[in-house]
Amino acid sequence: MTATTIAPGRQLPVVITSPVAVWFEDGWTVTKRNLIKLKRSPDMLVFAVLQPIMFVLLFSQVYGGAIQVQGTDYTQFLMAGIFAQTVVFGATFSGSAMAQDLKEGLIDRFRTLPMSASAVLVGRTNSDLVLNSISMAIMMLTGLAVGWRVNSSPLEFLAGVALLLLFSYAFSWVMALLGMSVKTPEVINNASFMILFPLTFISNAFVPSDTLPLVLRVFAEWNPVSSLVQAARQLFGNVGSAPVPDIWTMQHPILTVLIGITVMLVVFVPWSVNKYTRISAK
Repeated sequence: MTATTIAPGRQLPVVITSPVAVWFEDGWTVTKRNLIKLKRSPDMLVFAVLQPIMFVLLFSQVYGGAIQVQGTDYTQFLMAGIFAQTVVFGATFSGSAMAQDLKEGLIDRFRTLPMSASAVLVGRTNSDLVLNSISMAIMMLTGLAVGWRVNSSPLEFLAGVALLLLFSYAFSWVMALLGMSVKTPEVINNASFMILFPLTFISNAFVPSDTLPLVLRVFAEWNPVSSLVQAARQLFGNVGSAPVPDIWTMQHPILTVLIGITVMLVVFVPWSVNKYTRISAK
């Protein structure tokens, strides 16, 4: 640490802030900016919450009577799938927001500021985590209204919620990279749905995977969303006596999801930061 002399016998110390502290401060500043933007655009939150509520009512009340699941009630079987679908779909906001910021030239303005290159991405994914947390809370209230119940300990319940949100946070980095890779914000919707629909619907989220044709069943059993759904069912106590496929990912879903989260963060966080750095340097 150095000091600057301002008068004989008196010195004013120069405060040196650590790079880690600066990084956290930059990330929090951008996170706060995105949350304020969300507060000023409540329609984004409303539609983000209405879509999963619609899926709950549609599948539980319209299709629930026609879908039978061995060993458990369909509503108990369904809700973990709805939760997983909600957090995966919620992660797309990172991609669409990054694509929109690039189009509007906001990244150019950020480039002129003395801030960490990753702060924009950290703030974007953090704000999406907050949005997903709000959606999750409302989804659970909706589930309780249609008959869903948690049949596990409070600690297991909290672990299930944390696992869902952590997966959504990791997946938001994947979508942020996709948002920076497309040419226009309009493309991100089509591109993301090409990824999200197979992941969520060719899984065990809405029907048991053993009811699917062979090729789709194999895809569903190794689908990371299926592992997330199965892990949530276990932690919420909603498995019942339903048979579990004799596949490693289904027999060890929690460990599978943790491995998947780690891989996504290790691969896509530096990849996204590097992509953002190259874009902002143009």
